[in-house]
This record gives sequence, C-alpha cells and structure tokens, in this order.
Amino acid sequence: MIYRTLIVFISLLAGLLGAGSLYSEILVPMDSAQTDHLKAYGLAFRVLEQNRGTVQWLLNYRDGSFLFQDDQEVVKQAHVMGVSYQVVSPAAVEKIRKEIAENNMDIVELEKAPKIAVYTPPTSRPWDDAVTLALDYAQIPFTKIWDEDVLQGKLHDYDWLHLHHEDFTGQLGKFYATYRNAPWYIAMQERNLQTAKEMGFQTIPQLKTAVAVRIKEYVVEGGFLFAMCAATDTLDIALAAQGVDIVPPEIDRTPMDPGAQNKLQYDHCFAFKDFKLVVRPEIYEYSD
Repeated sequence: MIYRTLIVFISLLAGLLGAGSLYSEILVPMDSAQTDHLKAYGLAFRVLEQNRGTVQWLLNYRDGSFLFQDDQEVVKQAHVMGVSYQVVSPAAVEKIRKEIAENNMDIVELEKAPKIAVYTPPTSRPWDDAVTLALDYAQIPFTKIWDEDVLQGKLHDYDWLHLHHEDFTGQLGKFYATYRNAPWYIAMQERNLQTAKEMGFQTIPQLKTAVAVRIKEYVVEGGFLFAMCAATDTLDIALAAQGVDIVPPEIDRTPMDPGAQNKLQYDHCFAFKDFKLVVRPEIYEYSD
C-alpha cells in the first residue's frame, strides 16, 4: 500500500514538473492596466538590485510586461510604489509563455542591475534634463558625470551611459543667435571654456571632441549607450570632424576650416554618414 502511494505521488510530481513552475509568479503589466509605468521600471530595477531573483522582460507581451518570482517583499514594494501587478498561477504563466512563443514576442531574462551614468552638467537642475527627471521619478539610482569624469576614464565604472540634449560639436547648443547676450549663456560659455583649459584644450569644440572619442571607445569596449535629442547627431558629427574646425568663429572665436565639409570622415561615426554641415550660426541646426 505504501509502495503504491509513493508511486502515485511520484507520478503526480513528475506531471507537475513537466507542466512548468510549481509556484505562482508576479506579472507587472505595462499596457493600459498599469497605473505607473515609470515606477514599474523602478520596481524591476529594485528586484535586481536586491538580488530577489531574475526578472523576465516579456517583449511585445502587453507592451513589454515584467514577470517576477512570487515574493511578498516585491509585493510590498509594488504597493508602496503604486505599481499595478497580478499574481498569476503556474498554468497562467505557461499560457503566457505559449502565446509569446507563437507570436512576434520574446522573453529576455534580466539578471543584474546595471550601474548607470548620466552625462549632464553639474549645474543642471532636476527639471533641466528629461533623463534624470525620469530616473529620479522611477527611483532608479544613477550617477551624474561630466567632461572631466569622461576624460579621466570613469566611464568604465558604469554599464550604461545616458546622453540627452548635449552638443558634442562644442557649439553650446547653437543658441548663439538668440541667447548670446543672455547671462546664462555667457556663464555656460565661460564654464565650458574653463573646463577645456583645465583639461589641456584651447577651445570648447576640442574638449567636446575628446569626450566624444572617449564615449565611442567605451561603447566599442562593451559599454551600453542611450542617446536622444541633440546627442544623437552631434556625437557623430564630432567623431567625423576630429581635427577639423567646423565651428563658426562667432561661436568659438577661432577661424573655421573653409574645407571642413570635405574633410569629414564618416567611417568614425556610429550611425550617420554623408551629412552636410549647417555652419551658419543663426540657424538652429547642425546638419541636414
């Protein structure tokens, strides 16, 4: 009798194991059912940071939802952060996996909380930078770095680098035409020029080019880069224009190379090529 009971128990256990997980899991939806999308990303980061198991990112499933191991501490954190979640049964999890396997979806398993650096001026206020504003709200920790940090090799202390509206051509955002007499513009110009001198450069464009080169080296060596706004095109322009003065004299007070356009080396770029420079200082644009 005992022998037969043991056989039945083992058979049931094998069936359960074959069906998938024996435990419920926590689904954090990222579609319209989610009450706070940014905080949901923060919750996923916190789970990884606290080593509370891996996080499965369900790409294209309900707008990129997350799946966590069932953990009461995670549930508590979700409540505190105002993040919507569902406790799903093993059968429901298997149904989700089946749907993902049969459609244009995928599962990415996240194992480690990345160390994040945000390239932003030390004088920036919380509302000046959309990246830091979003990360702060999501409660995702990050470190602000600037030109000195990049040139001193500190990028390698981080897994991710975020860039926002930075101008790597050294033209200070091309705000010259509208704001050249504004106190904040003059202060920004003086501060950047002082940094350039301290780091051994004669002009701001030379400083920013050196920073762009270091960022590219960081990516080539395995670092992750997220760039948006002006950082996307000015980074490639600076890389293509190494050793060439592409900045109008009104902005950096040095003569521009008249043959600058023909001296661009597009093979140094991340993504763009064959772009034409917009060199008139009164036009708020860097290239076509």
